[in-house]
Amino acid sequence: MQKIKYGLIGASGRMGNEIIDVMNEKQNELVFKYDVDGEWQKELPEILIDFSLPSAFDTTIQYALSFNCPLVCGTTGLNGEQLIQLKNTSQKIAIVQSFNFSVGIQMLIKCAQMLTQNLTDWDIEISETHHRFKKDKPSGTAIMLKNAIEKEVNISSLRLGNIPGDHEISFGGLGEVISIKHSATSRRTFAEGAVKSAYFLLNKRNGFYSFQDVLFT
Repeated sequence: MQKIKYGLIGASGRMGNEIIDVMNEKQNELVFKYDVDGEWQKELPEILIDFSLPSAFDTTIQYALSFNCPLVCGTTGLNGEQLIQLKNTSQKIAIVQSFNFSVGIQMLIKCAQMLTQNLTDWDIEISETHHRFKKDKPSGTAIMLKNAIEKEVNISSLRLGNIPGDHEISFGGLGEVISIKHSATSRRTFAEGAVKSAYFLLNKRNGFYSFQDVLFT
């Protein structure tokens, strides 16, 4: 497997530490990082990974264009204008963007879409629970689930303790209920998905991709 020289925005955060651990296991080299402590650079990165905050979005874009390298964007809470800017930037560099890099969540989406297509007159509700430090509410993943089923549904959000992420979709008929749930037991699952996305982008010059593209194409 090719060794990657990578850059990381949000390196000192919880997800940043997980990504560094997974990258180290694959003998990849961190050559650039940017976080609340400032900038550090050793070499030019081949891939840039961003798990920071929406407030750092403009900085992330500037770095990605300056390095002229692909970008894996896992920052949650991005607004519509920022997503449009990300898609415009993908005309120049390759980008994978997702609010959730868990394989299980992608399976949950596929199951939810199948149920929605077949249970057309059932009620649908989405609920999500995350750790107390999560800034955005509802989560980007919950919004992604809502967009995937293409219906106006209510989202309930809880912020408790140190829960990495629980998402549940419930379908209710007049005499029965179906609930499908995904629980992340460790942030490592998101780091593994981000690293998989980095390898996916290595030979891409430009284009806007989702994590489903990484998994299923």
